[in-house]
Amino acid sequence: MARRRGVAAAVAAAATSPALVAAVSLMALVYYYTVFVLLDHWLGLGTTAGAAHAAAFSLLLAACFFSFLCAAAADPGSVPSAFSPDAEDPQGQGLKSRYCDKCCIHKPARTHHCKVCKRCILKMDHHCVWINNCVGYTNYKAFIICVLNATIGSLYSSVIFVCDLLRTEHDFSIHYVKIIHILAGVVLFSLSLTIGSLLCWHIYLICHNMTTIEYREAVRAKWLAKKSGQKYRHRFDQGMRKNIQMIMGPNVFCWLCPTATGHLKDGTEFQNTNN
Repeated sequence: MARRRGVAAAVAAAATSPALVAAVSLMALVYYYTVFVLLDHWLGLGTTAGAAHAAAFSLLLAACFFSFLCAAAADPGSVPSAFSPDAEDPQGQGLKSRYCDKCCIHKPARTHHCKVCKRCILKMDHHCVWINNCVGYTNYKAFIICVLNATIGSLYSSVIFVCDLLRTEHDFSIHYVKIIHILAGVVLFSLSLTIGSLLCWHIYLICHNMTTIEYREAVRAKWLAKKSGQKYRHRFDQGMRKNIQMIMGPNVFCWLCPTATGHLKDGTEFQNTNN
């Protein structure tokens, strides 16, 4: 299980992160508007259909918020104090290039120094301002589940918005009613598009066992391979099925549980398919 940064540390970090507060506030706002405005106006919360939709959306948002907290509160992956590089360097990377001058430690393969967190992160993907934390080896699964739930929630809310707009009457002669609906529509559809695109991007990365940083590094490698008439393959790509299991776990029934991370190891060694 991913190590936690601690409740006090998480609260202190949240207090100094406007982006994190904005993300939580946006979730609360979307929930309130979807359930207590759209659903109540379209079906009525007192009806069976309205209550069912409200319950489903509430569960979805709760799952999204829980995975959000897991990603934000977890240690993304610290280099073990006992780590020492292999003199033979089986990962095919020079020891000199894997030494962090800022942390004064040797970095395992796929580890990078985060300028924001000011420390090295195992299998670092990126620093996410919305969770005020790095996305790395131990909290990547929670991050992906959060993005998945947020995408489904945004699409669900957008569908409810359209149904309410088309199937019920609205008094758009009242100026503020029209403005609220326009703003709500823009926000919901923008969220669906942006978060959905982010989800598709990370699904691609997962299927190729690649991080965002490694993808950027691979752009030049692909160009060089193509120029020399060779076929490029990411050095950590184990095949789609194994790549997915390395992130989500071997048990498909635990894929949507952000705390089911028992399959993770210490994050310092990865099989190199190019060796």
